Amino acid sequence: MSDRLNGTIICVRNLGKRVQTTEGPLDILSDVSLDIAAGESVAIIGVSGSGKSTLLGLLAGLDVPSSGEVVLAGSRLTELDEDGRARVRAGRVGFVFQSFHLLPGLTALENVMLPLELAGAGAAEREARALLERVGLRERLTHYPRQLSGGEQQRVAIARAFALHPSILFADEPTGNLDSATGARVIALLFELNRERGATLVLVTHDEGIASRCTRRIYLDAGRIVAEAEGARAN
Repeated sequence: MSDRLNGTIICVRNLGKRVQTTEGPLDILSDVSLDIAAGESVAIIGVSGSGKSTLLGLLAGLDVPSSGEVVLAGSRLTELDEDGRARVRAGRVGFVFQSFHLLPGLTALENVMLPLELAGAGAAEREARALLERVGLRERLTHYPRQLSGGEQQRVAIARAFALHPSILFADEPTGNLDSATGARVIALLFELNRERGATLVLVTHDEGIASRCTRRIYLDAGRIVAEAEGARAN
């Protein structure tokens, strides 16, 4: 398959995730099917425990489903082992997490350079510097995560996520650890960079204001899609 077969970059069919608990099996996701087109921005919305982050992890191949299939950028993730899924993600998928996931022993510049260096990209430092300047951190290049505010750490994470020009960006509650004003600035930056780079954005949130900026909203409840809605036509 090509990455954009019929314009679809993520295809999900009858997806389910079941885990074993001390009280017996628990279905976190049940019979989820959806298509996401290349270039779309899609918000996955639901209350805590509705299965949002689990669905995101399955879409990205960070976890494996109990049933159903996920096709990401033309590759059937459910037919691949962990290494195979990692190869699909490499250079094609970017991530922004609620908890930033920066490496504490690396400076802001080094954190952004890391994926470029691992991919063997040339001029890694120049590209990382340009990205950090783009997100307003020109004066923070040599600072370590512990020396940065939460908003600054998330901006480093966003710069890192865009370093390899991914065709798909997954964001899991990217403002969850930020105050409302800082979160609003981070979201504005995320959408601005995403628009500039032309990536597909899949965003998990419980915030309707953030979700309304996406072109489509998918509502989860108790592990099932219960509604969909069209959203903004431009970020």
